[in-house]
Amino acid sequence: MNLVVVSNRVARGKANEPMTGGLAAALLPVVENSGAVWVGSSGRVRDGAQMEPIAQIEQLGSGALALLDLPAAHYAGYYEGFANSALWPALHSRSDLIRVSHDDYRSYREVNAFVARALLRFQKPDTLFWIQDYHFLSLGAELRTLGVKSPIGFFLHTPWPARSVIDSVPNHRDLVTAMLAYDLIGFQTEDDRDNFIACLRADLGLQVRDGIVRSLHGRTRLAVFPIGIDADKFAQQAAKAASHPDVSRLRRSLHGEKLAIGVDRLDYSKGLVNRINAFDRMWAMHPTLLRAASLLQIATPSRESIEAYGNLQSEVARLVSEVNGRHGEVDWTPIRYLNKGYGQGVLAGLYRSAQVGVVTPLHDGMNLVAKEYVAAQSPADPGVLVLSKFAGAANELDAALLVNPHDIDGMARTIAMALSMPLNERRMRYEIMMTKLRRHSIQQWFADFLEALQDGDAQDAAEIEPLPAAPAGFLGSRSISSTARYH
Repeated sequence: MNLVVVSNRVARGKANEPMTGGLAAALLPVVENSGAVWVGSSGRVRDGAQMEPIAQIEQLGSGALALLDLPAAHYAGYYEGFANSALWPALHSRSDLIRVSHDDYRSYREVNAFVARALLRFQKPDTLFWIQDYHFLSLGAELRTLGVKSPIGFFLHTPWPARSVIDSVPNHRDLVTAMLAYDLIGFQTEDDRDNFIACLRADLGLQVRDGIVRSLHGRTRLAVFPIGIDADKFAQQAAKAASHPDVSRLRRSLHGEKLAIGVDRLDYSKGLVNRINAFDRMWAMHPTLLRAASLLQIATPSRESIEAYGNLQSEVARLVSEVNGRHGEVDWTPIRYLNKGYGQGVLAGLYRSAQVGVVTPLHDGMNLVAKEYVAAQSPADPGVLVLSKFAGAANELDAALLVNPHDIDGMARTIAMALSMPLNERRMRYEIMMTKLRRHSIQQWFADFLEALQDGDAQDAAEIEPLPAAPAGFLGSRSISSTARYH
């Protein structure tokens, strides 16, 4: 088997280098160990003088990275435009934040077509393509247009929202139709798959039986593959990181007080405003926790050129300042707020230093921070996870303290409860969750998806039908020539 993995972001896995996101952190170990080629953006763009794909190859463990410079003329419309100003808000049930144009959609399709041409370089008779996330919903259809008959799987790392929300995305029917060029579409949760099936039935008039839908593309299997982590490896990292200077300084600075920790990208889906308001309310409701418990909130800036993100950054900074001004003392700061990232090793040590992990997104595909926090804990004296019931991780980590992130008073009471939970109960909850993390590891997720993709290919390869022609007047990806030179 020759595996080609595709995502917008890639990770090089350098020691102490901040991770660029949950997807990259999750894929790194499996690509390193599987011998796969991982194709993604180099972070650079090229002007129109060189529109054909050129991949820079780097070794990554037993595998390799192939880094693409994306076309400058379409990058902003693809990434900041359609992907992150239309798809991302819709997928996280924030249709009120959709800001998109037809040109953005055209650029999204152009970039998907560009990446498809780049992938031809890596095609062999036994190739499997595994496409990751919302940046490449139409990439499978572009590959089929180029004549690729290899198995192509897709995994969505975000939620798939209710039909009423996805309907607000311009061209959503065109995109959903394109997604059916994949042989296998994987989701984080049953709810996500069910929402997608409802979309197929209502918008395309398609029926799904036993997880299989038939379309003009052939057969597509819809399945659930909750992503995991390597819990034992992360636990080892956490124990080792105790001596790291950042971790040591944090522990010394606490002077015996308890610590809660939140680690997130600065994104409106993460519930940061509600979380800060909950801590504000907790200190007001439980004044005995003043000077006895503080919050370390690491919030890495993200997509700052998009208006909604810039507004959020200003709002969170203002709230932190207000809460610290209201509850702080000359020698005590309630919320330590950092706008920078840390490598996985340091993060593991910081998680282990905190008595409470606070993971309270408004809507999230999985949220691997929740799993990492649990894995990082000392078995002898573990901390407590406070987890939003709207994170995919809540389906597995039901021994956490589950909260509604819209219930500020409820979150405040639950965080206070976590800070005072007795050792026996903390150990019991930790052991239940660690058993599940070990059973549903990142390696198992990887193996399960590829097995399903290969099984489906063995059964259904003969039924794959060619992609229908683009609708008349569509100014999307078909406008780029599919003839390319590869270097």
